[in-house]
Amino acid sequence: MFSDNNRERVRAASDIVDIVGSYVPLKKAGASFVALCPFHKEKSPSFHVNPHRQIFHCFGCGKGGDVFAFVMEYESLDFPEALRRLADRAKIPLEQERGGGDPQARSLKEMLFSIHEHITQRWQNALANEASGQIARDYLAKRGVAKEAVELFRIGYAPDLWDDTVNWAKSKGHDLVTVEKGGLILKRENADGYYDRFRGRLMFPICDEQGRVIGFSGRILTGDEKTAKYVNSPETPIFIKSKVFFGLHKSKRPILDAGYAIICEGQLDLIACFMGGVQNVVAPQGTAFTADHARILKRYVEEVVLCFDSDNAGQNAAVRSLDHMLAAGLAVRVATLPAPHDPDSFIKSFGGDAFKKLIENAEGFFDYYLDRLCALNPVSTDKGRLAVLRSMADAVQKTNNRVLIDKYAQRTALRLGVTPGAVWAEFRKAPHARLVARSDDTIDSPAQIQRPGSEEIWLLKLLFTHEDLLDWAVAHLLPEWIEHAAVREIVSSRLQAHTSQSWVSAGSFLETLATQEQKQLMTEVTAATEQLPNPAQQLMDVSMSLRNAHIEKQRASLLLQLNQPGTPEEARLGLTMQREQLRVAKGHPLAAVGEA
Repeated sequence: MFSDNNRERVRAASDIVDIVGSYVPLKKAGASFVALCPFHKEKSPSFHVNPHRQIFHCFGCGKGGDVFAFVMEYESLDFPEALRRLADRAKIPLEQERGGGDPQARSLKEMLFSIHEHITQRWQNALANEASGQIARDYLAKRGVAKEAVELFRIGYAPDLWDDTVNWAKSKGHDLVTVEKGGLILKRENADGYYDRFRGRLMFPICDEQGRVIGFSGRILTGDEKTAKYVNSPETPIFIKSKVFFGLHKSKRPILDAGYAIICEGQLDLIACFMGGVQNVVAPQGTAFTADHARILKRYVEEVVLCFDSDNAGQNAAVRSLDHMLAAGLAVRVATLPAPHDPDSFIKSFGGDAFKKLIENAEGFFDYYLDRLCALNPVSTDKGRLAVLRSMADAVQKTNNRVLIDKYAQRTALRLGVTPGAVWAEFRKAPHARLVARSDDTIDSPAQIQRPGSEEIWLLKLLFTHEDLLDWAVAHLLPEWIEHAAVREIVSSRLQAHTSQSWVSAGSFLETLATQEQKQLMTEVTAATEQLPNPAQQLMDVSMSLRNAHIEKQRASLLLQLNQPGTPEEARLGLTMQREQLRVAKGHPLAAVGEA
């Protein structure tokens, strides 16, 4: 979508120390900067930022990259969004390349973003200043929603008129067909023209993870039982409800800091939590909890705490969400609210500290589920015991974890007054739900990557920290000498970039690497700033060692062929000559750096 020139202008204007330092506190450490890694929990800093090469790398979790990679990882953005974010910061206008995606689709989305932002402002003004907004102001006061919360979450009011949004759109020069595509107005069925979707409702803007308004949820303010309590935006080019959390743009940093996410049901619940000091909270938007929701949360944390309403509908929703969370690899706890409370009413009644304590004491999902099953089924009867057994078996087997299965077989047996062996036998009858392997957005950790040898790591450091050695390396170093595939690819690309004079910077080179493994290796060797003693001699020594090891491997392969029974004498003679030539080649020194 954007040209190389665009990327390099933004990269040059975005000093990585300034950018990273605006997110995490950096401390000077020699020629580099260090911090506690923002991407995993640690007690001593292993996160390094190299200002000279504009690279970061964490030696604990393995994440690394350039300034774009940091913003993408920290803010959970894709590359175009990270580029735009940094371009805005540097006040650099961006021009999209022709042919970069569908211009018409991009244009529609940009128009919808703009329309949603401006209608948000219009509804905010209606709530704050217009006489028609008094009913909404009274409702918020009654619910105890503070002015600060109204402003923070940009709550507004849609006047109780059929054509308020239609007339507003006309006055701003917006095409009504486009406004309809954004879900804000509807076309009349038996007449010309349009009418407003949201009328006489308290308006909650729904934002994407970057904070852009993409839809709305409107709550009715009167007691008309025939009217839906909430009306939500339909799905549009910018709003897919199964992939959106209400409040995530505000809570993603607190979620990372806390190490887990709290999931509640509604907007007012989330706002009450947030204003009560519990900010690591999200709410599914106008839909049940989906697999997409689980995958989004897995980008941030390993654990979630469900805090749904205390009524049957809320508790059933908690149970239904389990499958998606297990499939995403999330650990699940459940915070049970005393009836008849939801998070909003609980916090209003008992305060934020009491809610924090309730969250901290949330029990594991299967403990909660066993309690709920025993409460719903009379365990003094055979029918009740069988119902508990079957439901627990179905749920626990989905974990594919023998330790958990054994643990809850024993706990179930204790609750039902039967032997653990009998429960185990019943558990084994349950359908076995194998979890889907996750490979789409998993980032390999350093432990998952097969490490190169120390000499190959040293070679990478030399080639990326001493550009004056590249001429010699191009003339004398053969990538085929390198055994580790990722290192071999990196070295080949680095030598090619030098030969073609296409090298721009470590950051731009990083973008050309094909795999996450290659990128992690490169950021590892370039993030550190220690001075390498006598680098020219080290490059010669490392290259010689790699060459000789490669030659010995070739000679061993030839010897294996020689020892094969039935090898013709002529072939044996040729193999012997090749081994001798390789022996002689091994004895030849490489030219010293600086020599032809």
